[in-house]
Amino acid sequence: LAMASRLGVVLALAAVVLLAAAGAAAGQSTPRPPNAQGPKPKPKPMKVKCTENRKENPYCFNRNMDCPANCPQSCYPDCNTCKPVCVCNTPGACGDPRFIGGDGNAFYFHGRRDADFCVVSDRDLHINAHFIGKSGHSGMSRDFTWIQAIAVLFDGHRLYLGARKTGTWDDAVEHLDITLDGEPVYLPADLIEGAKWTSSRVPELSVTRTKATNGVLVAVAGKFSVRANAVPITEEESRVHRYGVTADDCLAHLELAFKFDALTDDVHGVVGQTYRSDYVNHFDVRASMPTMGGGATFTTSSLFAADCSVARYGVSRGNDGAAVLSELAGVTCASGMDGKGVVCKK
Repeated sequence: LAMASRLGVVLALAAVVLLAAAGAAAGQSTPRPPNAQGPKPKPKPMKVKCTENRKENPYCFNRNMDCPANCPQSCYPDCNTCKPVCVCNTPGACGDPRFIGGDGNAFYFHGRRDADFCVVSDRDLHINAHFIGKSGHSGMSRDFTWIQAIAVLFDGHRLYLGARKTGTWDDAVEHLDITLDGEPVYLPADLIEGAKWTSSRVPELSVTRTKATNGVLVAVAGKFSVRANAVPITEEESRVHRYGVTADDCLAHLELAFKFDALTDDVHGVVGQTYRSDYVNHFDVRASMPTMGGGATFTTSSLFAADCSVARYGVSRGNDGAAVLSELAGVTCASGMDGKGVVCKK
């Protein structure tokens, strides 16, 4: 009886082993390595917090908030509502450029690759954007484009903010380049959110890290602020949209959010015009991709040139509405001479 009992146990264990093996064979015979088990897990939401005036924001000050699920690594705190806001849900530009205007409406402006366009042009402020891209796949009449860099002209100064070309993306590595009047801006070496750089020559200008790497807030007090994140085109995005990203270039580009404090009603540019009181939105609201044309209207000869056909920088308006060159306009001449009050002669 004892032998029979032990034999029964052995047979039962053998049956369990065989059943387990059969189940594994029915599922997948060759185990996959851990990093090949389906799509990569989504990153944990980034935490942001309001650090603005404690007296004005006593409830929200220093309070941690998680970025929303649709922008887990790209949001900022709205200290008035005490809620996180996606960078790409505010006036600015993201992706294959999808813009949101000052009127709150979204539209696309594709421009063309390897070209520069005036995004905002006003009497005391001008912003150009440099577009990079890839040829569209068969059946497309346009390129895929993204904003790789912007140039900001203000008070005779020239600010550059751009994403470096890179092959393999590593978010722990800094991919942003910033210069002021041709000189590199070196942010504090400690890669921590909130690290801040201020200019001794332009005291009202500051650059603050919004993330440990690849995210900054550039602000000129009383004029404007620009939030910028450097981001890549991921393999998944390239596969879904057929962007054709290659190993030597992940098409690093910028996500941008604008805030303006002192625009005139004469402002123009791709986004600038949407801040005018007389601006009329002619887009078809039913269209899935309302697209702004008129690329030639906004083309500039170079990234730092304020010469698009609707340029306003350094120009004031007389009583009759005619354009008048500002007495202290910042001008760059072909001879290389530049500065406030300089007049170029042929």
